Amino acid sequence: MDILYLLIPLSVVLVFVIGVLFWWFLKSGQFDDLEGPAYRILMDDDQPAKSNPARAKLSSGEPPPSL
Repeated sequence: MDILYLLIPLSVVLVFVIGVLFWWFLKSGQFDDLEGPAYRILMDDDQPAKSNPARAKLSSGEPPPSL
């Protein structure tokens, strides 16, 4: 029973610290754009579409070549 005198205040302090950290991350802009980084990875073009004929065909709406 005596351990509750330690665990309850410790848990309250831990919740307070987590809340402060979450608020700090919100104010710093950590969660502003959740989808942008995922789309940047998928849409990363090393070469323009004009210099890559296979990619130019795909972007024009033609079906991909069969294997």
